[in-house]
Amino acid sequence: MFQKIEAAPRDAILGLTDAFRSDANPDKINLSVGIYQDDAGKTPILPSVVEASRRVVESMTTMSYLPIPGAPEYGAAVQELLFGGGSEVVSSGRANTAHTPGGTGALRVVGDFLHTMFPKATLHLTDPTWPNHPSIFAAASVATASVPYFDAAGNVLAFDELLAAINEVPAGDAILLHGCCHNPTGIDPTAEQWLELAAAIRARGVLPILDFAYQGFADGIAEDAASLKAFATTGDEFIVCSSYSKNFGLYRERVGAVTFVAADADEAARVSSQVNRCIRANYSNPPAFGASLVTTVLGDAKLRHQWESEVAAMRERINGMRRLFVDKLAEHNVPGDFEFITHQRGMFSFSGLTPEQVNQLREKFAIYVVGSGRINVAGITTSNVDRLASAIAAVS
Repeated sequence: MFQKIEAAPRDAILGLTDAFRSDANPDKINLSVGIYQDDAGKTPILPSVVEASRRVVESMTTMSYLPIPGAPEYGAAVQELLFGGGSEVVSSGRANTAHTPGGTGALRVVGDFLHTMFPKATLHLTDPTWPNHPSIFAAASVATASVPYFDAAGNVLAFDELLAAINEVPAGDAILLHGCCHNPTGIDPTAEQWLELAAAIRARGVLPILDFAYQGFADGIAEDAASLKAFATTGDEFIVCSSYSKNFGLYRERVGAVTFVAADADEAARVSSQVNRCIRANYSNPPAFGASLVTTVLGDAKLRHQWESEVAAMRERINGMRRLFVDKLAEHNVPGDFEFITHQRGMFSFSGLTPEQVNQLREKFAIYVVGSGRINVAGITTSNVDRLASAIAAVS
């Protein structure tokens, strides 16, 4: 039976990493996959996580299964991080959180939930969006459509077009927005624009889903939750898919969560029972170690303060590389005004590089960039930025 199976195409992003690893050029640069790197080009283990690991290992007493939605203390820690202390969403009991294998696992749980509970609903994705979004929801048999998001001419958010499109989305459909650090553009709505978007979505009777994978990488841990606060008005329903790969550096531990916010506690309990059914039929229950690290860090005031400082340092390094990158492009006389890159937030930048330029960068200079021109700014360092700008000048 297997003889008739053809090889699948490589993943658009992870396939580039495979090619990068096999490239023998000692000066190669990988700006494709979304992993934070320090100025030495290494993905660090955060010191707060190292200390949490020591504590977790020393206190372990069992390797038994976790409940289907994971440990309750992890869910409580996630909700406090998302909504802040004293949030009505939390105190009312209308939020239920399940621990998932990464943010991708959270999205798949949402896909299974939509397919089971609302089989006729269409999920509207921003154009562009993370390349894996369509694949995840197609695998869950959820129909998708697009809403405009990016104004390529001005390198800004196409806010009026997005708002107009939302006002045409049929009631009973769902929409997936990036809570902060939009991937791939790096362009987010302002706090005021989030309020307008939330009001429009609410008025249309559309279910909002927020992919929240980069909390703390835009403007700050609390500041980046402005999108969530816009939807967290009394009685509103929404879903948050969160990931702790980036802000805790727990990439290989696959620590994520999906939080369903319902109109009240009774509704939340019913929704949670259906979410648990979706999880049981998928991965049954989540892994424990990574979530224990997050719970330990967030549950200790000293460790949390240390972690917040570490997140701030990562954010500041990325923003510093944005500024240095733009300065180097100007220094190498690359045509165009790239100041917009300094206004983008998070790990990514929609650089404006064409597919032809991307190919030339890879073939001539061993610089790996996603075909859309998306650059992982966190992969730029003080030691490779000059070579990067010089190569872009050569293909421009």
